Amino acid sequence: MTTHETRHSQQQLIDDDAGIERLLDEMTLREKAAQLAGTFVGTMGETKTVDDAADAIRDFGIGFVTPFGYGASPHRDSQEVVEIANRLQRVAMEESRLGIPILIPVDAIHGNAYVEDTTVFPHNIGVAAARDRDLAEQIGTVTATEVAATGSSLTYGPTCDVARDPRWGRTFETFGESPYLIGELAAAKARGVDDAPVDVATMAKHFPAYGEPERGEDTAPVDRSLSSLYRDFLPPFERVLEAGVEGIMPSYNSINGEPSHGSRNWLTDVLREELGFDGYVASDWNGINMLHENHHVAPDARDAIRQAVDAGVDVHSLGGEGHVEAVVDLVDSGELSEAAIEQSVRRVLQLKADLGLFEDPFVDADESAETLDRPDHQAVSLEAARKSMTLLQNDDDCLPFDPDAEDVLVTGPNADSLVNQVGGWSLKEEHELDGTTIREGIESFTSDETTVRYEQGAGIDESGDVEAAADAAADADAAVVVLGENWYIHEFGPQDVTGPTEEFPNRAEITLPESQQALLEAVVETDTPTVLVVVAGRPLSIPWAAEHVDAIVHAYFPGAQGGQAVAETLFGANNPSGKLPISVPRSAGHLPVRHNYLANPTPIGEDEHLSSYDPLFGFGHGLSYTTFEYRDLSVSSDTIADGESVTASVTLANTGDCAGEEVVQVFGGRDHASVVTPVEELVGFERVSLEPGEETTVSLEVPSDAFDVVRPDGSSRFEAGPITLRSESLEASLESVAER
Repeated sequence: MTTHETRHSQQQLIDDDAGIERLLDEMTLREKAAQLAGTFVGTMGETKTVDDAADAIRDFGIGFVTPFGYGASPHRDSQEVVEIANRLQRVAMEESRLGIPILIPVDAIHGNAYVEDTTVFPHNIGVAAARDRDLAEQIGTVTATEVAATGSSLTYGPTCDVARDPRWGRTFETFGESPYLIGELAAAKARGVDDAPVDVATMAKHFPAYGEPERGEDTAPVDRSLSSLYRDFLPPFERVLEAGVEGIMPSYNSINGEPSHGSRNWLTDVLREELGFDGYVASDWNGINMLHENHHVAPDARDAIRQAVDAGVDVHSLGGEGHVEAVVDLVDSGELSEAAIEQSVRRVLQLKADLGLFEDPFVDADESAETLDRPDHQAVSLEAARKSMTLLQNDDDCLPFDPDAEDVLVTGPNADSLVNQVGGWSLKEEHELDGTTIREGIESFTSDETTVRYEQGAGIDESGDVEAAADAAADADAAVVVLGENWYIHEFGPQDVTGPTEEFPNRAEITLPESQQALLEAVVETDTPTVLVVVAGRPLSIPWAAEHVDAIVHAYFPGAQGGQAVAETLFGANNPSGKLPISVPRSAGHLPVRHNYLANPTPIGEDEHLSSYDPLFGFGHGLSYTTFEYRDLSVSSDTIADGESVTASVTLANTGDCAGEEVVQVFGGRDHASVVTPVEELVGFERVSLEPGEETTVSLEVPSDAFDVVRPDGSSRFEAGPITLRSESLEASLESVAER
């Protein structure tokens, strides 16, 4: 058979039930190894071009290429991205021996935000504040649609990490601190991708535990007991596997001394055998090389590859030609079996077939232009930003401001910066982004008779003209001070900065830097009604603001439409309904602070030390412009057995003067158990909309496994004993029974 005939026959081969096996029989060992190696375009230690990627496909048969859509890729507009994707697929289909298409992954963390002309959503931490499963599904669907329209077929996500240390620079990528909340929203996002009218795969990350690194330092070790790993970190992955994801990405860090990328225990014994995952595992970028270069558990790069493949990693995302050569050598030497390599290749080929890449991997440029950044897509982004707005404080009903006010001051480093507003894992130049800043949103929303004056006042970590801002505040009817963090990824670093920096934001500071604090204090001293809007990816410790500022709104990183959502919230068109997905600490010295802490004794008495959970603002906190009354929390049964569920019902009434949405949250915990358990966990939530004077009964089904007891060895069991459920200040009790 000629090379052309071999390429032409691949679609027929894959369409047959035994097609993948026939294709495997056609492949040399080198071609098999190449399907498990990826390359990139951009600068990551070395610079690689699109031509370099094309050569790797043509000469080596590389199976994965990331030519755009990640932190170190060059800036691309949407049409250029489509041209690159089509060019590389054409090389794979027409110029490689077997004509196997490539898979193009992207970092679509909050929309396809590394490509121009796409919809940029609030980051996951804001989506978690919205507590809306349907909304998370819509975000997944829009993201998949726009990812496919630019020639990609895999999105790195959903993120299943549990953020248990807010010093960590990747907190904003997560859905917060509650394993239950994270699992529900990650699963919803995965369903949304699956329901999209396109074929795009998902890759849950970062397995098994990443969100509580020592010192809050990104990629630092996670040294936790087996009971903590199974109770606090694995549940979101279990939930998202039930929803269906095609890929899993290991975490960079070590778990109790064993790096995830080299752990057969976690990637094979737990992931595949215990949890039943049958998809493919791809390294987190440079994770395999780190076994040698950073973890020092491998003497060289070759042995790092051996360890990773033996552990259960199928694809080396940055492996390139070196990975191909190493795998061939390891098989030839007998250190790896060709059967194991073939099993990994099966998973990759099956995924490419399922995504329709053998049939048609190309993108129509005109259709792409019509798909990206559509008004209905932008509407989902705006709705997500609206629902995420979290009103932390509103003394004397300072908010909402009057849109007909004569003079409004807008100040702060995040008031007029779209780059800071969208946050990391996005394009980071103003001219590359299209959206509405908070300043622009306020200018558009307020009356034509209103004068909106803007004074930046301060930079993120640089002093500015505080006096000008204070003078403007003194003459204003209302002041909007927009502070917080700027664009960053990983350890608070933009890709174009070499080496660590002490500038804010960093993991040593979780409060406002001096420059921003000075601006806030100067404005507040004028006695003008003032709101602090926090644009940040983590909970910042702001005790001075909590004591002195009239109102505080946490906007997270609200995405490209966030400026409009903030303006609507400040001036009353959007009634805030967000609930904190992560606790706000009083100071770094109070860490760790999370709602699901383990109970502990007080040796001398109740007055020996302060409360174990003493946040500035607690998990689940969020105010409204209306008032809600909770009544009559009840359960459908006085007992619950293993494998059953119980329905918790509560009456909710809107007792205020305006319509509003409330997230009903139910927390649960065991009164006692055979081992120490969390005092309570979030076990259910539902978003409800009510008109003034309206009331409804909200019913939430809670399964028995919400009350499973995790033993020291990581095993779970359902125990008999009393359980308490709580919603707001109401409590209900039931008894778990070993047998029915």
